[in-house]
Amino acid sequence: MRIAIITAGSRGDVQPYVALGRGLAARGHAVTLATHAPFEGFVRRHGLGFRAIAGDPQAMLAGDAGLAWLESAANPVAFVRHFRTLMVPLLEPIFETVHAAVADAEAVIYAPLAFPALDFAEARGIPALMAGPVPLTATREFPFPISPDWLSLPGDLNWLSHQAVLHVASVGLMAPLNRWRRRLGMQVLPLGGLSLGRQAVMSAMYGFSPHVLPRPADWPAHASVTGFWFLDAQADWTPPPDLTAFLAAGEPPVYVGFGSMIGRDPVRLAHNVYEALRLAGRRGIVLSGWAGLGAGDVPDHVKVVHDVPHDWLFPRCAAVVHHGGAGTTAAGLRAGVPSVIAPYFADQPFWGRRVHALGVGPRPVPQQTLTAAGLGAAIQEAVSSEAMQARAAALGRLLRAEDGVTAACDAFERFVEHGRF
Repeated sequence: MRIAIITAGSRGDVQPYVALGRGLAARGHAVTLATHAPFEGFVRRHGLGFRAIAGDPQAMLAGDAGLAWLESAANPVAFVRHFRTLMVPLLEPIFETVHAAVADAEAVIYAPLAFPALDFAEARGIPALMAGPVPLTATREFPFPISPDWLSLPGDLNWLSHQAVLHVASVGLMAPLNRWRRRLGMQVLPLGGLSLGRQAVMSAMYGFSPHVLPRPADWPAHASVTGFWFLDAQADWTPPPDLTAFLAAGEPPVYVGFGSMIGRDPVRLAHNVYEALRLAGRRGIVLSGWAGLGAGDVPDHVKVVHDVPHDWLFPRCAAVVHHGGAGTTAAGLRAGVPSVIAPYFADQPFWGRRVHALGVGPRPVPQQTLTAAGLGAAIQEAVSSEAMQARAAALGRLLRAEDGVTAACDAFERFVEHGRF
């Protein structure tokens, strides 16, 4: 079967789908992954076909609108407004390239940000399954995952928060989507068609573990939870000698990295990270990431790295400090060490709260209020709490026993064959 997998965003928004694509390719399917051009080499190295879709996420986040979006964690309305500001100019080229990616497929798997794929698959009469690591199907058990830390709602309002955010997000998206539906001879969607009506029937497959977030009891049968989709380091990967030497030179370090997140003052952030590690009395391995941490003077207790597989590095660390992206959160939990989440926006505070609720990490340290003292105290708690370390180790064993990719491939094949999971 020819399968198109379509995703958009940063490396963390691409890597789980590469893992899923590899699993499907191993079963004999012809898999093409459509995403942004900078990831072509990454996708092809893993044996998948590639097709480019419009947009450069790093350039988008580095601009004023992107930075404002990253800083909108406490305000869901501002989050959606800045998201629309970023996306509306790109909608037509995104629609064009997503349409092309679906054109020769026999089945489609699409990330939530690649939502037009559902319409284009519908126009061709082929199966389309939304898949992703963040729970977007409405539930009364928790609010929509971009909700701020302070928001605590009763059950019915939790459900309404999902509908409200999707409805607001669809403003500005409905008109171009309906233009495409008319062009393809399809009935147009009513206002709100991206939320209430569509979500009620949309099949979704979620790549997170029920050990981390139990499947909500009120979810419909067409929402499946499979376990995380991990992409492990290739067998021939070897660490650089200077990293091996740093690891061997003392006690296990603390990893600190914020992935694709970009701030207005990376020098200040780097200083806070270095000082936090010093206050906690720990050595650190710091990922430079898109923020460019480590560009200035680096103290002796810190080693800056640029691209090291999480599945190799995290088990060699005493704790991991990161932004709370779904993929990095999963990797940290599977490593069986405590996690310190310093979220920027979107679903990152949600995962930070979840890590703390599981007892495998301290309270999140939001980037908007991050200080060296606050981060240092969180690191110290993570590396000194025996109870937290024991819980993290136990959860890690459970996650290492799962095979989310196999479960997801099974679920997808059932969905294609029977129209249900």
